[in-house]
Amino acid sequence: MATVLQIVPALESGGVERGTLEVAQALVENGHRSLVISAGGRMVTELESRGSEHFAWPIGQKSPWTFRLVRPLRRFLQQQRVDVIDVRSRMPAWVVWRAWSRMPAVTRPRLVTSVHGFNSVNRYSEILTRGERVVTVSETLREFLIAQYPRLDHERIEVIHRGIDTRDYKPDFQPATSWVTQWQTAFPQLQGQYILTLPGRITRLKGHFDALDILQGLLQRGIPAHLLMVGGTDPRKQAYHRELEGRISQLGLEPRVTFTGQRSDLREILAVSDVVLSLSTQPESFGRTTLEALSLGRPVLGYDHGGVGEQLTELLPEGRIPPGQTSTAIERLADWAGGDAPTPRWPHAWDLDTMRRRTIDLYEALAGR
Repeated sequence: MATVLQIVPALESGGVERGTLEVAQALVENGHRSLVISAGGRMVTELESRGSEHFAWPIGQKSPWTFRLVRPLRRFLQQQRVDVIDVRSRMPAWVVWRAWSRMPAVTRPRLVTSVHGFNSVNRYSEILTRGERVVTVSETLREFLIAQYPRLDHERIEVIHRGIDTRDYKPDFQPATSWVTQWQTAFPQLQGQYILTLPGRITRLKGHFDALDILQGLLQRGIPAHLLMVGGTDPRKQAYHRELEGRISQLGLEPRVTFTGQRSDLREILAVSDVVLSLSTQPESFGRTTLEALSLGRPVLGYDHGGVGEQLTELLPEGRIPPGQTSTAIERLADWAGGDAPTPRWPHAWDLDTMRRRTIDLYEALAGR
């Protein structure tokens, strides 16, 4: 049995945190001891109910005072007989590095640093390249690290794609009849329309203005398209939301655009969509929602960059378009709406079980098992 410590700033509801819980559960199921250090959060109860141990430390605070945790962490690693550390954020990584690097090499744990996004390139971010193994969630992110950090040994990088539970996301999934009834009652304007769904928070990076251009182009071709914007608006983004509504009004698209706000039933919404859009103006490191849509058998049209480009290359090459080329998107979707929509490849290896197995294999190899 190995003792594995994962460290994240907090256990809220983000993708990194969800991945931490998924790996923690896999550790327990494989007979290992799973420890997690974080400042706490909504997921702690779920983590502990699955057999992991949680330790509440303010290790993610971006303050010089956080370095007071270096000595306590060094003692913790010794007392708990930690075999492997996997640190998943920059500030905690700095604390871990100062504690770990000053331990005797023969007794200190093996060190993994996990990189989940395109962080700014500077010395602060470089700390995540110092692990004995550096895990990235996509090939694109691996190439980014190699290009930006020449001193990083390529052999230390391990690409482990994040995965989804293909028991929940699969092509034959059908929303419950009761859900469909409620959906149709809440959004009668969608009936008989060609539904384009753009999931994600209402922020400029998600490409809402490009989606409006695509919608307008389809309508001009006589296609009864309707754009569904699924996601909440942060209070700090209200000005952008108003700007977006102004553009919709200017184009006369009010009857053709629906904001759903934050939803907890995105799987069902994706399943009843005709096409799912991924138009982020900057590359995403992974793109979980895109993978969920593809796994549900829904065609996805997305910009060919980042993790989304990787997924489309493997699972739906016809869905790739150059970033920003909305005219290409319009032509492609016009063909799809005419009955020529492609079907995503299924099954695929971007699943939760594969991600968990490869992560546990890495830990066990480092721990000498």
